[in-house]
Amino acid sequence: MIKTTLIILSLLFSTTAFAAPASTAAEQRDQRDLARAMRVASNSSDVTLSKGLGLTPTDFSDDEDFSDDSQDYDLKLPEMDLPDSDIPLTFNTKVDYFVRYFQGPARPVFAKWLSRSERYIPMMKTVLKKEGLPEDLVYLAMIESGFMTHAVSVASAVGPWQFMPATGKRYALRIDPWVDERRDPLKATVAAALYLKELYALFNNDWYLAAAGYNAGENKILRAINMYNTRDFWEISKGSYLARETKDYVPKLLAAAIIAKEPAKHGFADVAYLPPIEFDVVKIPSRTDLEVVAKACGVSVQTIRELNPALRRGSTPPDYPGYQLKVPRGAAASFEAEYAKVPESERYTEKVKHVRYRAKKKDTLVSIARRFKTTPQAIAELNDLGRKKAAKLHGKVLTVPVLVAAQGEQTSTPALAEAKAEAKEFHKYYTVKKGDTLASLAKRFNVTARVLSAWNNLKTRVALKPGKRIIVAKYQEKKGAGARDSG
Repeated sequence: MIKTTLIILSLLFSTTAFAAPASTAAEQRDQRDLARAMRVASNSSDVTLSKGLGLTPTDFSDDEDFSDDSQDYDLKLPEMDLPDSDIPLTFNTKVDYFVRYFQGPARPVFAKWLSRSERYIPMMKTVLKKEGLPEDLVYLAMIESGFMTHAVSVASAVGPWQFMPATGKRYALRIDPWVDERRDPLKATVAAALYLKELYALFNNDWYLAAAGYNAGENKILRAINMYNTRDFWEISKGSYLARETKDYVPKLLAAAIIAKEPAKHGFADVAYLPPIEFDVVKIPSRTDLEVVAKACGVSVQTIRELNPALRRGSTPPDYPGYQLKVPRGAAASFEAEYAKVPESERYTEKVKHVRYRAKKKDTLVSIARRFKTTPQAIAELNDLGRKKAAKLHGKVLTVPVLVAAQGEQTSTPALAEAKAEAKEFHKYYTVKKGDTLASLAKRFNVTARVLSAWNNLKTRVALKPGKRIIVAKYQEKKGAGARDSG
């Protein structure tokens, strides 16, 4: 019986072996093409994700296929135990994808996020709890910025909670050339809590829709709800209306929370966590260099900078008596004693002169920085240019930091002289009368309508309002000449 069975099996295998070649060539080509397409899709998917995660191509691994082509959000295996959380956790194919992604290609970056997280999470959770919000919303800051206070997006969103200027000011964050409170982890968390509370109420107490609204804006999500006639985030995500970034936002948040709450379980047992940020607050009566503060506290300038990331220019702001500055925990008393010994005239020394410079046609951040002996990052930061390396600068008036010599004299460079000349610019104004148009005024003052609209921040087709004063000419003072008549 055994011998008969072996003979039958051998015949079957030999038949298969001879039959296969007739269809193998075409099938193998199809399989190779499919595999190649999957690899391309996977690489494209990873590159798209890298922009949102702050990754570079070197952070990726070619060992595994992380293609994400599923539009189904069925719950995964029931044996998957999720950690306790005060926001609803879901584990479906989309969340699983991001868990594996953070464990794989994005592991080095996610490990940095975890390391930095304990520096800010205790303080942020305290704020969220005080506002009556789930404490695990801190992981929203994790996927927004990786808890980086100086994070800047391509769209110029800033800080650990990635506020745009308008939204930041809407929630009372001060943003000016001296201070940007979007970088202050405490004040920005208060603002984020207020915003999230509004979103939660707007979307009928649904944290998934609230989080999506935080990413895309509430109006975008409201339109999606009306378009698909559902308030189920996962159903809305199956449609094409929302951007990929917004569709990925909620599963990314859930994956980050799942891993961060149980890091060892997910392969992050070796993370070295930074200690929680701790500080005292002191009031500064007049503008003061951070170097003076550091010396009075007996710590490094970098320590004071890290405690006060909202300060943009290495000092407390001018004309702001009583500015609340953070100093290391336990250093307040010694600081105040040492600070009182420093004469007011010696508390601030101008080391950097901020000049105005109008960018020319071929100027770049790098070329301007080289001309003024500063850095592209410093110029971008002062002018809220975000991370756009190829930002269009032509015609923009930029604030540029220029070092001042130790003797109190400004460094003499052709670029600085050029900037001074740029600053001495005079405008001629005209009061709009009834019937005036951009075209008629352009002809009258011998300029183009496009130039007039640029000078006055007007749209070329906008109607001019009688009584409005507009710039119709610009002059620059020449060396040895007085100011031109600007009447």
